[in-house]
Amino acid sequence: MTADVFDHGSASASAEGWGIYRGTGVPRPDGIDALPPPPPWRTFDGGPVHPGPPEDADETRRRLGTHTPTVPGNAAQLDIINAALCLRRPLLVTGRPGSGKSTLPYQIAHELRLGRVLYWPVTSRTTLQDGLYTYDAIGRVQATATWRATLDVPGGAVGGPVAEGAPPVGDFLGLGPLGTALLPYERPRVLLVDELDKSDIDLPNDLLSVLEEGTFGIPELARSEARSPSFDVHTDDPGVKAPVWGGRVRCRAFPIVVITSNGEREFPPAFLRRCLRLDIPQPGVEELAAMVAAHFSVEVAERARAVIAQFHERSARSGGLAADQLLNAVHLMTAGDHPARGEQWDDLMAAVWRRLSDY
Repeated sequence: MTADVFDHGSASASAEGWGIYRGTGVPRPDGIDALPPPPPWRTFDGGPVHPGPPEDADETRRRLGTHTPTVPGNAAQLDIINAALCLRRPLLVTGRPGSGKSTLPYQIAHELRLGRVLYWPVTSRTTLQDGLYTYDAIGRVQATATWRATLDVPGGAVGGPVAEGAPPVGDFLGLGPLGTALLPYERPRVLLVDELDKSDIDLPNDLLSVLEEGTFGIPELARSEARSPSFDVHTDDPGVKAPVWGGRVRCRAFPIVVITSNGEREFPPAFLRRCLRLDIPQPGVEELAAMVAAHFSVEVAERARAVIAQFHERSARSGGLAADQLLNAVHLMTAGDHPARGEQWDDLMAAVWRRLSDY
């Protein structure tokens, strides 16, 4: 389970200022409607408009807990987040593992009422194609062969006269998280690109054009455009299809893209220039207590004060522990009503709170 926590630092009068995202955990009645228009160079005109995204209350609850309201977040961090929203630029979030990077897009989506967050986990084998779309060419050939057999039609190439009623190409094409985020929604989708620093060296540069232009082509659909101007394709939202016109996906509202990095490598200057960078420090005792209260209750957070302080001290001493390691400890404390003290508890925490570098 991912249970990072975004830094809810000292409140400031500026937190009630120009930005629409406050970091309070309380959904805005007007959602994202108060966001100013984009700058002219970040305006897109994709269409026709695709219906809004589905909700995903279970995943939001898993990531954020019960959404206990908190004080507004650190003003400097809120300014950077709101600047990225206003400029329609990706937000590059850096910090130690467990500091709250991957939780931030869920907080934004919850507070601004933007529905399900699209999640793109990055590995050393991830390519831009994985994020945009996948095409099952073998599956289409097999389905077409089966269809021909039922008609008892001999031979003929796919796309020939007998292809009039063949399985449509859209049935074998699915948009990835990035491709789905770039569909022409009236309101922006939230996309988490998790741990980009683990990618192949070419991926950040490959992302530049798509993130700058807000569009990409699908050659498999463009080649079939003569037979149909649009095709319904699968999206990254379970059970949801979307029409793609003219073999091209083009956004209408540029998605809110949150890219996380553990700082394991540097990114190209051209990529960094197109992002706003936010560094999240390790959460303090009060932020950890708020996270525990959100996932359990205020009463449990008060009971766990000593455990929270112990965790914070060990995290600082060992170079950083992940926030979900604290949640594991609190669950063990409450599930069996453990006294959370003594040599037996210390030995248990030595196993639960191992340093990230030891795994």
